[in-house]
Amino acid sequence: MPNVKLQNHLHLHFLVFIAGFTGILGELISINAIPLVWYRMIIALILITAYIKFAKIKLKISAKGILKLSLAGVLIALHWITFFGSIDAANVSIALSMFSTGAFFASLIEPLVYKRKIIGYEVVFGLIVILGVVIITQSGLNYLTGIILGLVSAFLSAAFAVLNGNFLKRYTATTITFYEFVSGIVFTTFVMFVFGYGYSSEIFHFSSSDFSYLLILGSICTAYAFIGAVHVMHHISPFTVMLTYNLEPVYGILLAILLFPEKEVMSPHFYYGAFLIITAVLLNAYVKNKKRLTKRNLT
Repeated sequence: MPNVKLQNHLHLHFLVFIAGFTGILGELISINAIPLVWYRMIIALILITAYIKFAKIKLKISAKGILKLSLAGVLIALHWITFFGSIDAANVSIALSMFSTGAFFASLIEPLVYKRKIIGYEVVFGLIVILGVVIITQSGLNYLTGIILGLVSAFLSAAFAVLNGNFLKRYTATTITFYEFVSGIVFTTFVMFVFGYGYSSEIFHFSSSDFSYLLILGSICTAYAFIGAVHVMHHISPFTVMLTYNLEPVYGILLAILLFPEKEVMSPHFYYGAFLIITAVLLNAYVKNKKRLTKRNLT
């Protein structure tokens, strides 16, 4: 049994590494963020549908449930569009460091959704996050558009995560993802026509390397990552999974510096700000975990 637990923990870290690699693919793929997300969701939905058929998973839910999941699908599509847009406007390091602020946004959104009091230490860590963002912004005003898109992406990610946490009480993760991806594709298709991509055949003409990277993004970094996360949650608590995913920006930024040193090596102020943000996120996770363990020991 210890070997099984170790294997699942290693698998979980591999999944987090894959999540960090998503930003690298966003840098490597030359097509615009909107069609990129469109292709990502289509490829992932095809593979997840195949998984649903293989596992014989039932997807029938109420019309009201489909509507709620569809709204969440729009959120995740917008999150990905702004995330890859942040990479296009700045670089992977900026996008991932801004993505780290999602924990701060979640601490503001959760009290509104779940009607709980704002927790004091979350406010403190949130202020540290804001300080980190200010330092990064001052160190790279030429990346301002990327920073803003990254912050919007982090907010949308936090809102999506909070909503999904509520949905998991009623539906399976597979059902949630299926309907969210369907609505995300419909929404992204609409956005593509609004921005003129739907009227151009150029989105169907891209390099062989772009095609390969899109397949990796849609299959390994989306469909496999989703199925893998569902699998490890059978052996590891969802809370531990959530804490481990806080390491995603760390893995991603280190990979970016190694692979794109000419574009990703930033000023010292960036690293001061990123360090503050990531430290605040990890400390927040540590305090939450300690409180959870204390509460469990008392019961």
